[in-house]
Amino acid sequence: MNVTSAQRIAAEFTGTALLLAIVVGSGIMGESLAGGNAAVALLGNSIATGAGLYVLITIIGPISGAHFNPAVSLTFWRTGKLSTTLLAAYIIAQVCGGVIGVWITHLMFDLPVIQFSSKVRSGVPQWLSEFLATGVLLATIHVGLRNAADKVPLLVALIVTAGYWFTASTFFANPAVTIARAFSNTFAGIQPADVAGFIAAQCAVCAVACVFLPRKA
Repeated sequence: MNVTSAQRIAAEFTGTALLLAIVVGSGIMGESLAGGNAAVALLGNSIATGAGLYVLITIIGPISGAHFNPAVSLTFWRTGKLSTTLLAAYIIAQVCGGVIGVWITHLMFDLPVIQFSSKVRSGVPQWLSEFLATGVLLATIHVGLRNAADKVPLLVALIVTAGYWFTASTFFANPAVTIARAFSNTFAGIQPADVAGFIAAQCAVCAVACVFLPRKA
Protein backbone atom coordinates (compact mmCIF):
# COMPACT_ATOMS: atom_id res chain seq x y z
CA MET A 1 0.00 0.00 0.00
CA ASN A 2 1.59 3.24 -1.19
CA VAL A 3 0.81 5.89 1.43
CA THR A 4 2.11 9.45 1.49
CA SER A 5 3.35 11.23 4.62
CA ALA A 6 0.36 13.57 4.47
CA GLN A 7 -2.02 10.62 4.44
CA ARG A 8 -0.25 9.04 7.39
CA ILE A 9 -0.43 12.26 9.42
CA ALA A 10 -4.08 12.75 8.51
CA ALA A 11 -4.80 9.17 9.60
CA GLU A 12 -3.17 9.78 12.99
CA PHE A 13 -5.18 12.98 13.45
CA THR A 14 -8.46 11.33 12.47
CA GLY A 15 -7.84 8.15 14.43
CA THR A 16 -6.93 10.00 17.62
CA ALA A 17 -9.96 12.27 17.25
CA LEU A 18 -12.23 9.26 16.88
CA LEU A 19 -10.57 7.51 19.81
CA LEU A 20 -11.26 10.47 22.09
CA ALA A 21 -14.83 10.69 20.81
CA ILE A 22 -15.26 7.06 21.82
CA VAL A 23 -13.60 7.45 25.23
CA VAL A 24 -15.34 10.68 26.23
CA GLY A 25 -18.66 9.96 24.51
CA SER A 26 -19.05 6.52 26.04
CA GLY A 27 -18.14 7.99 29.41
CA ILE A 28 -20.87 10.62 29.10
CA MET A 29 -23.42 8.07 27.91
CA GLY A 30 -22.43 5.50 30.52
CA GLU A 31 -22.68 7.96 33.38
CA SER A 32 -26.03 9.32 32.18
CA LEU A 33 -27.55 5.82 31.95
CA ALA A 34 -25.93 4.23 35.00
CA GLY A 35 -28.11 5.97 37.56
CA GLY A 36 -25.17 6.85 39.76
CA ASN A 37 -23.56 3.40 39.58
CA ALA A 38 -19.92 4.16 38.76
CA ALA A 39 -19.10 0.50 38.07
CA VAL A 40 -21.77 0.29 35.36
CA ALA A 41 -20.56 3.56 33.86
CA LEU A 42 -16.98 2.31 33.80
CA LEU A 43 -18.07 -0.99 32.27
CA GLY A 44 -19.77 0.80 29.40
CA ASN A 45 -16.80 3.13 28.99
CA SER A 46 -14.26 0.31 28.91
CA ILE A 47 -16.19 -1.94 26.52
CA ALA A 48 -16.82 0.90 24.08
CA THR A 49 -13.17 1.96 24.19
CA GLY A 50 -11.88 -1.55 23.57
CA ALA A 51 -14.32 -2.19 20.74
CA GLY A 52 -13.56 1.16 19.13
CA LEU A 53 -9.82 0.64 19.41
CA TYR A 54 -10.04 -2.72 17.66
CA VAL A 55 -11.85 -1.15 14.70
CA LEU A 56 -9.59 1.91 14.52
CA ILE A 57 -6.35 -0.07 14.68
CA THR A 58 -7.59 -2.58 12.11
CA ILE A 59 -8.62 -0.01 9.51
CA ILE A 60 -6.02 2.72 10.14
CA GLY A 61 -3.08 0.45 10.94
CA PRO A 62 -2.21 -0.16 7.26
CA ILE A 63 -2.13 3.61 6.66
CA SER A 64 -0.17 5.08 9.57
CA GLY A 65 0.47 2.25 11.99
CA ALA A 66 -2.46 3.47 14.13
CA HIS A 67 -0.31 4.81 16.95
CA PHE A 68 -2.73 7.48 18.28
CA ASN A 69 -0.18 7.89 21.07
CA PRO A 70 3.10 9.87 21.29
CA ALA A 71 4.62 7.20 23.55
CA VAL A 72 3.98 4.55 20.91
CA SER A 73 5.33 6.78 18.14
CA LEU A 74 8.50 7.45 20.13
CA THR A 75 9.22 3.74 20.43
CA PHE A 76 8.75 3.27 16.70
CA TRP A 77 11.09 6.21 16.09
CA ARG A 78 13.60 4.47 18.35
CA THR A 79 13.45 1.28 16.28
CA GLY A 80 13.96 3.25 13.07
CA LYS A 81 10.45 2.76 11.71
CA LEU A 82 9.56 6.45 11.97
CA SER A 83 11.68 9.44 10.92
CA THR A 84 12.26 12.36 13.27
CA THR A 85 10.23 14.65 11.04
CA LEU A 86 7.32 12.23 10.89
CA LEU A 87 7.55 11.64 14.64
CA ALA A 88 7.08 15.36 15.30
CA ALA A 89 4.18 15.53 12.83
CA TYR A 90 2.54 12.46 14.39
CA ILE A 91 2.73 13.93 17.90
CA ILE A 92 1.22 17.24 16.79
CA ALA A 93 -1.52 15.42 14.88
CA GLN A 94 -2.29 13.16 17.86
CA VAL A 95 -2.54 16.00 20.37
CA CYS A 96 -4.59 18.24 18.08
CA GLY A 97 -6.78 15.36 16.95
CA GLY A 98 -7.48 14.36 20.53
CA VAL A 99 -8.63 17.85 21.53
CA ILE A 100 -10.78 18.20 18.40
CA GLY A 101 -12.32 14.81 19.12
CA VAL A 102 -13.28 15.96 22.62
CA TRP A 103 -14.83 19.17 21.32
CA ILE A 104 -16.85 17.30 18.69
CA THR A 105 -18.10 14.96 21.40
CA HIS A 106 -19.27 17.90 23.49
CA LEU A 107 -21.22 19.15 20.49
CA MET A 108 -22.84 15.72 20.05
CA PHE A 109 -24.04 15.72 23.65
CA ASP A 110 -25.09 19.37 23.64
CA LEU A 111 -22.45 20.37 26.19
CA PRO A 112 -20.30 23.51 26.30
CA VAL A 113 -17.55 22.94 23.76
CA ILE A 114 -14.79 24.63 25.76
CA GLN A 115 -14.48 23.27 29.30
CA PHE A 116 -11.86 21.98 31.69
CA SER A 117 -12.07 18.94 33.92
CA SER A 118 -12.34 19.20 37.69
CA LYS A 119 -11.76 15.46 38.25
CA VAL A 120 -8.78 14.89 40.57
CA ARG A 121 -6.39 12.14 39.43
CA SER A 122 -3.22 12.64 41.41
CA GLY A 123 -0.87 10.89 43.82
CA VAL A 124 1.64 8.05 43.79
CA PRO A 125 -0.93 5.26 43.17
CA GLN A 126 -2.18 7.09 40.06
CA TRP A 127 1.34 7.77 38.76
CA LEU A 128 2.42 4.19 39.42
CA SER A 129 -0.68 3.01 37.59
CA GLU A 130 0.21 5.12 34.56
CA PHE A 131 3.80 3.88 34.60
CA LEU A 132 2.55 0.30 34.65
CA ALA A 133 -0.23 0.92 32.13
CA THR A 134 2.10 2.52 29.59
CA GLY A 135 4.67 -0.23 30.01
CA VAL A 136 2.06 -2.95 29.55
CA LEU A 137 0.68 -1.21 26.46
CA LEU A 138 4.10 -0.80 24.84
CA ALA A 139 5.03 -4.40 25.64
CA THR A 140 1.76 -5.65 24.20
CA ILE A 141 2.38 -3.79 20.96
CA HIS A 142 6.04 -4.65 20.42
CA VAL A 143 5.96 -8.24 21.67
CA GLY A 144 2.69 -8.73 19.81
CA LEU A 145 4.21 -7.48 16.56
CA ARG A 146 7.06 -9.94 16.99
CA ASN A 147 5.00 -13.00 17.89
CA ALA A 148 1.44 -12.44 16.66
CA ALA A 149 1.37 -9.45 14.33
CA ASP A 150 -2.04 -10.24 12.90
CA LYS A 151 -3.57 -10.19 16.39
CA VAL A 152 -2.18 -6.82 17.56
CA PRO A 153 -5.47 -4.90 17.11
CA LEU A 154 -7.25 -7.45 19.30
CA LEU A 155 -4.42 -7.62 21.83
CA VAL A 156 -4.34 -3.84 22.28
CA ALA A 157 -8.12 -3.60 22.49
CA LEU A 158 -8.26 -6.31 25.16
CA ILE A 159 -5.40 -4.97 27.30
CA VAL A 160 -6.92 -1.48 27.29
CA THR A 161 -10.34 -2.86 28.24
CA ALA A 162 -8.77 -4.86 31.07
CA GLY A 163 -6.61 -1.91 32.06
CA TYR A 164 -9.64 0.22 32.85
CA TRP A 165 -10.28 -2.25 35.67
CA PHE A 166 -6.89 -3.32 36.99
CA THR A 167 -5.25 0.14 37.25
CA ALA A 168 -6.18 2.91 39.66
CA SER A 169 -5.84 5.48 36.88
CA THR A 170 -8.12 3.61 34.43
CA PHE A 171 -5.28 3.12 31.93
CA PHE A 172 -4.70 6.44 30.15
CA ALA A 173 -1.22 5.29 28.98
CA ASN A 174 -1.12 8.05 26.37
CA PRO A 175 0.10 11.68 26.64
CA ALA A 176 -2.19 12.89 23.82
CA VAL A 177 -5.23 11.27 25.43
CA THR A 178 -4.25 12.72 28.81
CA ILE A 179 -4.05 16.25 27.42
CA ALA A 180 -7.31 15.93 25.52
CA ARG A 181 -9.23 14.54 28.50
CA ALA A 182 -8.27 17.61 30.53
CA PHE A 183 -10.57 19.55 28.17
CA SER A 184 -13.67 17.61 29.24
CA ASN A 185 -15.37 18.03 32.61
CA THR A 186 -17.13 14.69 32.22
CA PHE A 187 -16.74 11.10 33.42
CA ALA A 188 -13.46 10.55 31.53
CA GLY A 189 -11.84 13.86 32.47
CA ILE A 190 -8.67 14.74 34.37
CA GLN A 191 -8.08 18.15 35.90
CA PRO A 192 -5.35 20.13 34.09
CA ALA A 193 -3.21 20.34 37.24
CA ASP A 194 -2.85 16.54 37.23
CA VAL A 195 -1.86 16.17 33.58
CA ALA A 196 1.87 16.72 34.17
CA GLY A 197 2.11 13.85 36.67
CA PHE A 198 0.43 11.43 34.30
CA ILE A 199 2.59 12.45 31.34
CA ALA A 200 5.76 12.25 33.43
CA ALA A 201 4.94 8.65 34.38
CA GLN A 202 4.07 7.76 30.78
CA CYS A 203 7.24 9.34 29.39
CA ALA A 204 9.42 7.71 32.06
CA VAL A 205 8.43 4.20 31.05
CA CYS A 206 8.64 5.18 27.38
CA ALA A 207 12.26 6.27 27.96
CA VAL A 208 13.00 2.94 29.61
CA ALA A 209 11.44 1.09 26.67
CA CYS A 210 13.51 3.10 24.19
CA VAL A 211 16.70 2.03 26.01
CA PHE A 212 15.91 -1.64 25.54
CA LEU A 213 14.33 -1.57 22.10
CA PRO A 214 16.88 -2.34 19.35
CA ARG A 215 17.71 0.38 16.86
CA LYS A 216 17.53 -0.96 13.33
CA ALA A 217 20.16 0.16 10.86
